[in-house]
Amino acid sequence: MFFIDGVSFMPSMALISITAVIPFFLDQLGATTFQISLATSMTLICALLAQPFFGYMASRSTVMNKTFAKILLCQRVLFVAGILAIPLFSGHHPTLIVVFLVSWCIFNLFVGSYAVFFTPLVIRLLPPNKRGTIRGFGFAVGSLLGVGMTALIPTILGRIMFPYNYMVIFLIGGFYLFINAIVFYFMRESEDQKPVQPLSMVQYLKNMPIAIKESSALRAMILTSIFLVIANAMLPFYMLYAIREFSVTEIHLAILTGLQIFMAAIAHIILGIIVDKFGPRIVALIVACLILSAGILALITNTLSLFFVVWALANTGNTGSMTAISLLLGEVSPAEKLPLYVGVHFTISMALSAILVLVLAPVLENLGFAPLFLIVAICGMTSLLINTLLLRNRMKTLA
Repeated sequence: MFFIDGVSFMPSMALISITAVIPFFLDQLGATTFQISLATSMTLICALLAQPFFGYMASRSTVMNKTFAKILLCQRVLFVAGILAIPLFSGHHPTLIVVFLVSWCIFNLFVGSYAVFFTPLVIRLLPPNKRGTIRGFGFAVGSLLGVGMTALIPTILGRIMFPYNYMVIFLIGGFYLFINAIVFYFMRESEDQKPVQPLSMVQYLKNMPIAIKESSALRAMILTSIFLVIANAMLPFYMLYAIREFSVTEIHLAILTGLQIFMAAIAHIILGIIVDKFGPRIVALIVACLILSAGILALITNTLSLFFVVWALANTGNTGSMTAISLLLGEVSPAEKLPLYVGVHFTISMALSAILVLVLAPVLENLGFAPLFLIVAICGMTSLLINTLLLRNRMKTLA
């Protein structure tokens, strides 16, 4: 089931991509830099706002996979309804931008459920020595399917009238999301699992600072990963940079999206094997190096060909960080407190990332994109140092 999860999820992300397709769509609608940054920050803010509620649900759920499946189906029905509304506003682009942003906001409210359900399910259902490879190969196969989906992008954009062409792209992505939701319903949890500590919503919020205080390993893990999350939150601005600086076309969009998914396939396989052999901390270290390299190279990049390298490095880092962070949380968290620890991490990281994304929009408008890539490089270097100097020792004490 986890293999099929990866196979079905990655094609949808190739088509409903906040780092590639959505910024391109909004730019063609005439959206401002702030509106595009708002779409990016919504992926963080909306998930952040809803996450305590879903954390409460996860802590009280006796069959987490079925609860999660129902949440996902609800999310995807509402998203498809929003996409089907595109023809109603196709003649007035400013209104369509607002409608799309509202739909995107609703979609990302449900994203707040992802970490608090998915991470505990991985820890519960997959043996420690196979968590990386099973998920890695599933996401790799899904990524290859995603590359095939990206080949459809220039054809659809060229043959169907705007903005109906994007409606078709998003609906195809939605189809894969429905398959993905159904997968979770058919997972089977064993009955001998250690029960999760049930919490009311108020208790969930109150216990967040307590969890940080009581666990030095969690503090070190958050400090290491938070800079990776912040750097990855900047990815949609890379596409905006390419649009503004290199005037990328629909063909370039397809190539960049295909490259993004292809690198994800490679990363899922290689980093999945490394996770199982050496642990998620080493993967987090590799990710920090990739992000640092992307930031430095972007600062000196002045051609589209070099930007492709930057894009590949940044997206490989993004893929690796998602793998490393979820499994690191499993290693530092007691089983009965896993939804709480996951919630603490993602609340802090998403809050800081959302604030930075919103602050960065006027900076990019006035000073260009150099501050963006400087922040990315600093995040990579900081995570690398904290991982090496602090997290390694905290993980040793847990062992």
